[in-house]
Amino acid sequence: MPLNEGGRLSRGTAEAEAGMKGITFPAWHGKHYVTLAELVVRLGSFGLGLKWHVEFDEIVDPRCAEMERRSADGGMDTLPLLSLTTPFLQLIDAEARGSVEDRVMAVLTEVDSSWWDVRAVDEGMLSELRRHYLGATDL
Repeated sequence: MPLNEGGRLSRGTAEAEAGMKGITFPAWHGKHYVTLAELVVRLGSFGLGLKWHVEFDEIVDPRCAEMERRSADGGMDTLPLLSLTTPFLQLIDAEARGSVEDRVMAVLTEVDSSWWDVRAVDEGMLSELRRHYLGATDL
């Protein structure tokens, strides 16, 4: 599971994030919920080459179980991930880790359908997200 009892990231993810920078912002902007698909698309070309591992604390839709299954071993490419997260899929306590050659490059953590925490090795990606999600603050 991505979050431990204290609401913090799991140990494996915390170790992978060493040296990453991050931002946090509300998952809701007015009546608009920022979906995992929307975030992955906002990563642009950076996100296309990643292999994704997705875990959920709460399975809210059959697509969640399918994402976990398909991403369990070697990860899932971005386009299959997008096909499973659209149309609209609201998550509750989920984590998507995007990797290149077993090195975690981005971690997208959805907290209680309320917040997104995004960590990445690429500051440019975080800057792009800051432009789209006003009110984003550094972690």
